[in-house]
Amino acid sequence: MIQVGQLAPEFDLPDADMEMVRLSAFRGKKNVVLYFYPKDDTPACTMQAVDFSDLEEDFKRYDTVVLGVSRDDCISHGSFRDKHGLSIQLLSDIDGEVCRRYGVLQEREVEGKRRVTVCRSTFVIDKKGFVRHALYGVNPKGHAHVVLDLVKQLALKAE
Repeated sequence: MIQVGQLAPEFDLPDADMEMVRLSAFRGKKNVVLYFYPKDDTPACTMQAVDFSDLEEDFKRYDTVVLGVSRDDCISHGSFRDKHGLSIQLLSDIDGEVCRRYGVLQEREVEGKRRVTVCRSTFVIDKKGFVRHALYGVNPKGHAHVVLDLVKQLALKAE
């Protein structure tokens, strides 16, 4: 599991348009809200993505970009984004390598079978690349507002 205060693990993942997004590209420029979710276009994941998109301008006011990560492919992300009018970037981690680095994969029993799934988790990363908040097993309802409050607190400390 990722600990608060540690340097966020680097990654380079494709977004819904198959453009590569590198975490280090934001260093020195933006805070990053990196959230992991189980699956595109499911009710809870849709609620969370829509909420983050609705608050995107608020996050921008605090020099923060929101990135969503799941193991779905880029085509699925594009369909999910377009269907729900999402404005945040969705990144594809098909092989689960970044999910492993952030400690968000968990084994669960689903329909009588053991499966590895993504634990809904969020990390707030400051402009220097350090993890300031690591939230595992979050409830999607109202979560984007909770994270925005954390980003606001981070901005106040930086002043």
